[in-house]
Order: sequence, then structure tokens, then C-alpha cells
Amino acid sequence: MDKAFIKGLRLLETLAVSEQPRGVSDLAAELAMTKSNIHRLLQTLQAQGYVRQVPPHSTYELTTKIWELGSHVIRRMDLITLARPAMQRLAEQTGETVHLSVLEDIDVIYLDKIESAHYIRAHTSVGARAPAFTVATGKAMLAHMPDDYLERFRPHLRRYTDTTRITIEDLHEDILQARAQGYSMVLQGEWRDGIAACACAVLGRSGELVGAIGMSGPDSRIKRKQLKLIAPQVMEAAQAISAALGYLPRS
Repeated sequence: MDKAFIKGLRLLETLAVSEQPRGVSDLAAELAMTKSNIHRLLQTLQAQGYVRQVPPHSTYELTTKIWELGSHVIRRMDLITLARPAMQRLAEQTGETVHLSVLEDIDVIYLDKIESAHYIRAHTSVGARAPAFTVATGKAMLAHMPDDYLERFRPHLRRYTDTTRITIEDLHEDILQARAQGYSMVLQGEWRDGIAACACAVLGRSGELVGAIGMSGPDSRIKRKQLKLIAPQVMEAAQAISAALGYLPRS
């Protein structure tokens, strides 16, 4: 167990419940640490943006960074709860695996899933990551990001399967298509072999990107024609979740 890390957490917790900025001496007394130890921890937390120094008495208080992190967790919990009915409906309509994802830098994170009843199905794990440029939910979300966002993928583009898009130009082509259609498709697995998928972005109250809902299954069962028939159902599910989050599309 990392004792320094635990001390830092205790310091964060103490500052979080303090009603006013705190000085090094009284923090050291309350936490039974040396003043030099408290000062070193505060300097580290300040450098990472969690703490700020309050003039003129050299006291310290938390910034809003902890709140920002917590709000992400709460927002994801709300998203999972609100998305469940639409996910269940889509799973019943398609008979395939349905998943809910969010974009985190260059990856998607799978927040929730409903497994297909088929013996042969697409396999994903809640909490797992996948390269956003290789999966349908990732491309659906990237379609709502500015074009220059794609540049962050340049050092990470690599081939996972024979059909992986490995240039910014190819990826941009996929994004343009997703914008035009309102949904993204992967006809053959670009992250894992043999997976076909369709996805649509989920938007928040102000039209901001929140996540994406997607359907996936084996490409031996799901061909381009089936994906095009399923796409309106995926879009309907995304619209239902967005509406539950308070999004009202412009007329």
C-alpha cells in the first residue's frame, strides 16, 4: 500500500470538508503529519491542478477539478440509467448485442451492454476500451468532433485487421459519411475480425456529444443490407436517449 498516496488522499478529503482555506500548520496538526510533508503534498496537488494557494496568508483550498471528475462519474451513471430502456428495445428489435460507449481521448469506453442471445455474437466487456477509429460507436462520436480532432490519432494508427483504416484521409472519409448518414457503419471488423456494427451518437441538452449507442454482431450474419435496415432503429434509440437527456433537435 502506497503510504504517500494515502496521505495525499487524506489531505484532499480534509480540504474538501473544510469551510475555509487551510494553512500548512493546522493541516499538519489535524492529520498528524509534519509540516514539510504537508507542504510537499500541497505542492504536488497544486502542480496537478487540484489545489490552489489563497493569498495573502499562504493558505490552500481545493479547485473545482475534483468536482469536474465527480461530475463525469455522475453523468455516466445518469447516462446508463436513462439509456437502458432504448438499449433493451434495440436489443429486442435486432436480436444482436447492443452497447453504450463514451469517447475518452482516442478510445471508446464501453459503459453498458446487452448481450445477444445468439451463440455466435460480438464480444465486448463493460469497462473495456477500444481504439475509437476502429469501431462504429467511435466513428459515430468522432463525426461530432471538429476535423482537427482526428490529428491526435495520427501516431496511433495501426492495422488491427485487414480492413482497419490506417490513414487520417481514410478515417476522415468514414467520418464524412457518418455525418451525411447520421450514423456510422463498420461492415467488417476493424478492431476485431468478423464484426459488423452500426452506431449513432447520443447528444446532451445543449447538443453536446455525450456518447453513442451501437449494435454489433458477426459479419457472417449481418451484411450491408441488414445494417442499412437496422440503422433507422439505431438512430431511433439514440434519439430516444438524447431526448431523455433533455436534447431538443432544432426544427
